[in-house]
Amino acid sequence: MTCSAVALVILYASSRGTQYGTNSGNICTTPGCVTAAARIIQNMDTTADPCKDFYQYACGGWLNRHVIPETSSRYSIFDILRDELEIILKGRNEASLSLLTHLCLISALTIYCLIEQRDSLPLLEVLTMVGDWPVASADWNNTKGNTKWSVEAVPLSPTFSLQTVKAKTIICLMTNDSKPFHHDLRTHTISSVQVREAYLQFMITIAKMIREDMNISKDDLFVQEEMAKVMELETDIANATTPAEERHDVTLLYNKMTLKELQEKFALNEFNWTFFIQGVMSSVSVQVDPEEEVVVYGMPYLQELKAIISKYSASTIQNYLIWRLVIDRVSSLSRRFKDARASYRKALYGTTLEEARWRECVSYVNNNMENAVGAMYVRETFAGESKRMVQDLIDKIREVFIETLDELQWMDEASKAKAREKVRENLKLQYSFMNIKSLEYCSFTLNFSEHNYFENILENLRAGAQKSLKKLRERVDQDIWIIGAAVVNAFYSPNRNQIVFPAGILQPPFFSKHQPQALNFGGIGMVIGHEITHGFDDNGRNFDKDGNMFDWWSNFSAMHFKEQSRCMVHQYGNYTWELAGGQNVSGISTLGENIADNGGVRQAYKAYLKWLEQEGKEPKLPGLNLSHKQLFFLNFAQVWCGSYRPEYASQSIKTDVHSPLKYRVMGSLQNFEAFSEVFHCKKGTAMHPADKCRVW
Repeated sequence: MTCSAVALVILYASSRGTQYGTNSGNICTTPGCVTAAARIIQNMDTTADPCKDFYQYACGGWLNRHVIPETSSRYSIFDILRDELEIILKGRNEASLSLLTHLCLISALTIYCLIEQRDSLPLLEVLTMVGDWPVASADWNNTKGNTKWSVEAVPLSPTFSLQTVKAKTIICLMTNDSKPFHHDLRTHTISSVQVREAYLQFMITIAKMIREDMNISKDDLFVQEEMAKVMELETDIANATTPAEERHDVTLLYNKMTLKELQEKFALNEFNWTFFIQGVMSSVSVQVDPEEEVVVYGMPYLQELKAIISKYSASTIQNYLIWRLVIDRVSSLSRRFKDARASYRKALYGTTLEEARWRECVSYVNNNMENAVGAMYVRETFAGESKRMVQDLIDKIREVFIETLDELQWMDEASKAKAREKVRENLKLQYSFMNIKSLEYCSFTLNFSEHNYFENILENLRAGAQKSLKKLRERVDQDIWIIGAAVVNAFYSPNRNQIVFPAGILQPPFFSKHQPQALNFGGIGMVIGHEITHGFDDNGRNFDKDGNMFDWWSNFSAMHFKEQSRCMVHQYGNYTWELAGGQNVSGISTLGENIADNGGVRQAYKAYLKWLEQEGKEPKLPGLNLSHKQLFFLNFAQVWCGSYRPEYASQSIKTDVHSPLKYRVMGSLQNFEAFSEVFHCKKGTAMHPADKCRVW
């Protein structure tokens, strides 16, 4: 701990003697100010030159003090807040257990001790239901597999889902391109080869374990050959999917057609798309006919799928389908199954330990029963005054975005008018309490057992799928939230034109009613601006104020938007990340997030300047000889303090739509003239380059 931080601890202790501390001598010594100052000082590296490397200046102290946990592939301010949130939720769940027994929580919280006892038994029962796993079957035959799968064939076909816009819900088929290792299946770098080898060994180990549990004779060569064929099939599927760099323009992926047209264009041997989708929807008593409209994302995948399937035997396809089921359920099985994936996870993410069971439990409950958990969290931790303050920040930053449109010479007035309409529609602060409909869903739809965790997971998947499928014929609920309240993040949905700020992110360093507004604007204010800008990035700009995909841009504005964006593509594409083996950031894949980062910090800063004009200067923080304008940028940067394992860095630079944390800070501030002015950076220094990029 630095000398300044020690002094602040003493000051904090003395400030506790009064209720609020003081602002004497224009220095704020309230507990909130002292705590904020101590946090900022500890995170900083004051030996670094802010004009050469502002990330090191802002986060160097944090990076020196924090070691990545063995269970984590990266560790950041976000991850720390999520860990702390899970601890809070664990306490709330245990304290509220008697109250929430009938609200879905008891099962996931009380039966982990039974997982080890049941071992692979629940999985073996499921395998029997879906036609067995040829690699772990003594007498599998083609007929046995084909008669059992029907709608379960969805892992091989594109992902089947429903997509909701403000006006309606529509069936979507999305290419199966979300697997984190798909890039490694396409490439042959050293790290990719290591991931492939570890993945194949993981597959083989699981298959051997299942064979042994089913009392099938040992045949290691057979298992290795069969699972190698499965990986070859997965490789072909990965190669058929559209690369990430080509998926940023949703208008090129979006193809609306009828079920009849889908069947005519993409017929597969012995597989009928119309019958398949009719079968899925009939499970919730929803009828669809051949004229039902569907949206297909990524037609090249479907065009190649027929040729891929024809290359492989029925047993290999069945092995693949079952493997996708098994790998998704490993986390729900006993410890030995999770241990079997250790080498694969090490190669892919760099982690060496699994998360504690209680953390898995809390995470699962929060992700799957978000309304009940979110209501508990809000009720216990989120004060009414905080809600008012955050809503005020939202209103201020939204108005700044609207005002900033007048500065843009590359956008004509007609397009600006449409942008104003859109931004006025899209902001919501999520702090709502428990929804009665959600409770009824938990109490009466889910058929949980206190003793069968694995089956409870499947039951929850079934109920969730049914709830989603029924939306096809239901009126769209405009008030439904896209995420729960107990989440440390914020979200923008282009299909709803809805921005959500869950209560979980409304805590320091992002926000506190007890810390200076400079920090609030630099923290949650930047996040608000970031999410607003997502409505106008390279993806969000394709949707109108009602969430419909619609080209509301003039040709002039659209052309110049692309010109402005190319500057950022080039800028971020020139960042070389040594931790990822010297790979460059993908300026194309990260464009949307980079546009949002740049727009967010710019809007938040302008909103803070307007606040200063109205409210006057704030008292300084103790121990920091920095102006509040400097504190704004410092807190913005410290929100992104974090570190990565090399394995994860090599993966994320290929798959993550966000730039690495350091470059999120460096890129945004290098483009912002106001930053250079506040920190007195001379033109030509690293943080004040001659060429700057701006979209919004």
